[in-house]
Amino acid sequence: MLIGEYRHTLDEKRRIALPAKFRRALGKKVIITRGLDSCLFVFSQTEWRSIVEKLKALSMGQADSRAFARYFFAGAAELDIDQLGRILIPSELATHAKLDTKAVLIGVHDRCEVWSEDAWDVYQTSVEKEADRVAEALGAIGVL
Repeated sequence: MLIGEYRHTLDEKRRIALPAKFRRALGKKVIITRGLDSCLFVFSQTEWRSIVEKLKALSMGQADSRAFARYFFAGAAELDIDQLGRILIPSELATHAKLDTKAVLIGVHDRCEVWSEDAWDVYQTSVEKEADRVAEALGAIGVL
């Protein structure tokens, strides 16, 4: 399970070190793709295969299904984790996430998300303002 928040710096080649706990959970190779909310999603190969199977089940007759599959798969890349525990973020994905030198890696159960530090701070502030309302709604359906 991937949990926690880690602030890291990208080097001039767009490499970023994954936390040791994340590396153990993700394995030696990862799949990175465009995420939602202007972040990047990083998956283990096992989790990626599971997601591929779910997306294959979507109806290609539905425009939303086709659009999401294109968005998700076209931006994906398989990456090796180097001996220093770093991944090289492809330039197109760095642009998508507006990454410069400061980034935040967060664990979200089955995936790692990579955010620009500025975007993460703005997102966190907005979520904190809504946390009580969201918790109440989740409580109403038995989640919390």
